[in-house]
Amino acid sequence: MKAYPFTRPTLIAAVEFLGAVSTQAKIDQIIVRLGLEHEIELGSSKSVTAKSALLGRAVAQRAAHVINTVSGQMTLAEAVVRTAVDVAVLENAKPEQGPLLRGLALDGYVVSWDESTRVPLLRAALPEEIDLPATDDEVHQLLKHFGFEVPLGHLDQAIAAHTRGDWAAANSQIRSFLEGLFDDIALRIDPQKAGLLPTSENRRAMLADRGFLSKNRNEWAPDGKSYVNGLFKMLHTDGSHPGLSNDDHSTFRLHLGLVTGRTILRRLHNEK
Repeated sequence: MKAYPFTRPTLIAAVEFLGAVSTQAKIDQIIVRLGLEHEIELGSSKSVTAKSALLGRAVAQRAAHVINTVSGQMTLAEAVVRTAVDVAVLENAKPEQGPLLRGLALDGYVVSWDESTRVPLLRAALPEEIDLPATDDEVHQLLKHFGFEVPLGHLDQAIAAHTRGDWAAANSQIRSFLEGLFDDIALRIDPQKAGLLPTSENRRAMLADRGFLSKNRNEWAPDGKSYVNGLFKMLHTDGSHPGLSNDDHSTFRLHLGLVTGRTILRRLHNEK
C-alpha cells in the first residue's frame, strides 16, 4: 500500500474541522469507526474539544497505520481526511474548513462538489508522479544541502502565507524563492562573474550561456519566449498587492515553484 499522502498540517486541520462540526455522539462515532475507542474515552466525561486533541495526537502518531473501513483498507491518515471531507460544505460555513482545504491543496488534492447531489469529492489535483509532499521535502533537503538559506527562507514564508490564506504574500514569496534560487545557483557556478551582474535576469542569462539552462529545450531564450522567462513574467503579476489573487491561482503558483525548484536543484546536484 502506498504511504499516506497527507502531511501533518493537513491531518491536524482535518481533526480540528471534525471537532468543530461534531456533537459528542458524532465524535464518538468517528472515534469508533477509526478503531481508537480503546485510546480515547467515549461518553460525556470529556469535551468534544478534548477528544479532538486526543484524536489529533493519535492520528499524528499512527498516520501510516492501516485500518479497515467501509470503503476498504486505507491508512488512518486517509480515513481521517476522508471523514472530514465528507462533512465539508460548499458554502464553507465553518472557518475551520478553510485550513483543511488549503492543506489539501498544498498536498496536491482538491475538494469538489457534485452539481446535482452537492456531495463533496476528494480528488488529486496533479498527476500522482508529482507527489507534492515528497517534492516539498526534497526541495527543502537540497536547499539545505547547498546552503541556499535565502531561497529556503522565502519558500518557508510562501508555504506559511498560503496555509493562512494570505495569497498576495504567498505569491510574492514564491517569486522571491525562485529568483533567489537561480541567483544562488549562478553564484555557486561562477561567483566572480555572477557577483558582477546587476540583475537576477542577467544571472539567469548567464546560466543559459553556461548551459545550465537549456536553450534547445526552450528553458531560456534571449527574446523572452521560453519557460523560465514566461514563468517569471507570470509570477510578477498579483504579487504584493492585496486582493489580486485567489486560492486556486496562488496554489498553482506554489505547485509550479516547487516542481521547477526540484528540477533545477536535482540538475545542480547531478551535475556537480
